[in-house]
Parts: sequence; C-alpha cells; structure tokens
Amino acid sequence: MIRFLLKSLHFFSFCLLFFSGIGHLNAQELKIPAMQSHVFQQPNPSRRDDKGIRIMFYNVENLFDIKDDSLKADEEYVSGGMRGWTFNRMLQKERNLSKVIMSVGGWEMPEIIGMCEVENRYVLNLLLKETPLEKFGYKIIHRESPDPRGIDVAMLYRPEKFKPVYTRPIAIRFPFDTAARTRDILYVKGLVLNRDTLHLFVNHWPSRFGGYTETVPKRNFVARVLRAKVDSIMAANPGSKIVIMGDFNDEPTDESIVKQLRAVLDSTNVGKGELYDMMSGAGISWNRGTIKSREVWNTIDQFIVSEPLLKAASGLTVTPHSVAIFDAPFLLQNDDAWFGKKPFRTYYGFKYIGGFSDHLPIMLDLKMK
Repeated sequence: MIRFLLKSLHFFSFCLLFFSGIGHLNAQELKIPAMQSHVFQQPNPSRRDDKGIRIMFYNVENLFDIKDDSLKADEEYVSGGMRGWTFNRMLQKERNLSKVIMSVGGWEMPEIIGMCEVENRYVLNLLLKETPLEKFGYKIIHRESPDPRGIDVAMLYRPEKFKPVYTRPIAIRFPFDTAARTRDILYVKGLVLNRDTLHLFVNHWPSRFGGYTETVPKRNFVARVLRAKVDSIMAANPGSKIVIMGDFNDEPTDESIVKQLRAVLDSTNVGKGELYDMMSGAGISWNRGTIKSREVWNTIDQFIVSEPLLKAASGLTVTPHSVAIFDAPFLLQNDDAWFGKKPFRTYYGFKYIGGFSDHLPIMLDLKMK
C-alpha cells in the first residue's frame, strides 16, 4: 500500500508538471520528494587480517566474450553483433568490474566474491589476468550451466583466507516444464581462516521475463531445491554456518523467499534451523535497493544466513547489520526519466555508454570470534 501511495504521489507530480506547462522546472523547484536517498556509506576500511572476511555478490550484467558459441543464444554479444560488442569494450567492462571489487574491499580485497551473468571461465580469467586484480591471487570456481543464453554463476576467492574442500553445481530441472533450462546453483564448502567451516550457495534464479505470475512457479521450485539442500546440511550438523547469496529475481517478502525457502526478516525471531534474510538490515525501501524499475528500487540481490551464524558463541558470526548495498557514486547516474539516480549500465538500450551493471553489488562482513 505504501509503495502504491508513493507511486501515486509521483504520478500526480508528473501530471502537474505536464498540464501546467512548466515541464522545464526540476523536481527540487516544485518540492517533489526525491526519488532516491542513496547516501553512500564507505565500507569499513580497517584491515580484517584474521579477524573476519568480507563476502561480495554482484550481478555483473552480461559479461560475455566476443566469440559466437553455436550452443548458446549469445548473438547479441559477439564481434559484429547487433550491440557492437568488441574486445576493447569487453576489456573495459572487465576493468570497470575490477574497480568495483577493489572499492568494495576497503583496505583489503574481498575474500569471497559471488557473481552471476558471466558467460564462461575465459571472461573470469580475463578479469583476473588483464586488470589490477592480477596481483591479488584470486582463484576461480565455475561450472558451465545449461542456461540458454550461456550465463553462469561463479565464485572467486582468496586462497590464503578461504580453502574450498568441496564444490558442486546443483542442477535445476523443472518437472512441470522439462524443456526449460536455467542456471545451476553453485555449492561450495570451505574452511575460513583455517578456523571455521562455511557453506556457500551462489544463485541466479529464473527471471520474470514472460510475466511475474507466469514465472513464480519456477522460482518457487528453485527455492524448494535449495531449501532441501540446506535441510540436509543442517540435519547432518545443526550448527552449520551457511551463507546463501544471489540474484533471486524476487524480493525478501516474495513467496519464493518467505514460503518456499522459509527465510525470515525479523532477526529477533530466528529459531533453530531457520534462515534469516540479511537485507532487512541494509536499509532497503522503495527508494533504496539493488536494481531500479522506473521510479522504484527493488532488492532482488540478497544475502541469507543460517541461524548459527547469528548466534555463534565462537568462530564465524554475523550481526543483523553486517550487510550493505554498495552504492558508490561512480556506480550511479542521473535518472532523467524517473528522477534521482539509477545504476550506470554498460548499455542504455542498444547504445553503449560504458558503465558497470544494472545491479548494485552487496557485501557481507563475517567476524571471527
């Protein structure tokens, strides 16, 4: 209801502008409420050393190479394709992404980075070899998944801080639509700072393309698959520390998150074996999130953690406010159509503008007790 009233307010303001013939005046002159309250909060720049780690997740939006893969629908992003994608543009995007990663890290680089919308290992290798990230020694965990466009999830990690002991992709097969394909969930189990075990899931759930109602069953199904895996881990060890990250294409209050994955938003009411959606601690609202649709910001990129991480007496732990949306000014541009700011993308429609992504990255700090 609040979101509807806000939309109505801004629609009324737009009508006032149009019909009064003073459309040249800006929102500030008309006292129209600002469409965005992004006040950048610099990540804690202090060194983490052996006191904790920082996890980052980023939907990098169409990180493709320039080659045509006959098994993928990647024609938009090939040399000579309709978008005018070139090696230099690809390399510029890689450098842009390295700037984001280095900025998120603060004094140190992020120890773990979850990513989605990467085409293959080649573009990940390029990111780590042809940008300033080269000197930081990141390693790659990536598996090709059956997404029709060829976009995958992946994880980068600093081996001196995180040591994987087991990885596998979790395939998604819809029993009600056997022809459909989507991204795998990437599962990684590893040792943090040689002191505590962490289970990680990197997600990119089915999009809303084709309609919200029509695509809900697919996201609900993926949520149930993920929840079953979480339950099996918790059954083997009720004290398991789990971090789920990703672009869920749903918000923290949507059915797939609340009813199927069963993640709660109230940190004071997280019971044994339950999951907590950290994004309530990131200050999300209609005018602050990770992606913008017209005048409204949505938070479809999220961190979700298991109850033992919130209540740990030793080892890795988080607080409800250990998460943040990284909305540095260089990641945003003026939104002339809907006021305020919007993400600075690589393309505006089919026009190349040389930005970063249509999503803002998120970050999560884990402390070591």
